[in-house]
Amino acid sequence: MPVKVHKASDYLKTPEDIAAYLNAAIEEFDGDPRLLMKAFRNVAAAQGGVSELARRAEVNRVGLSRSLSGNRDPRLGTVAKIASACGVSLQFVAS
Repeated sequence: MPVKVHKASDYLKTPEDIAAYLNAAIEEFDGDPRLLMKAFRNVAAAQGGVSELARRAEVNRVGLSRSLSGNRDPRLGTVAKIASACGVSLQFVAS
């Protein structure tokens, strides 16, 4: 039986889907914010790509691409702009 390739971006259609996906990424990121940025890259793919997300977030496309690579620690301001452009917001809850 052939194995089907799973792309998270195929399932990220609504802000609710995106929020659930990013929350799952945060639960798994174990203190490494680069994993969250990789999750945002999947969200960007679902929403037309990095260029489209950069346009909506009003950030530089090259800088955003570097941030989403997972090789850098993101700035909080960048994360907040990306989240807003994806239709979600940052929120803190008691642990």
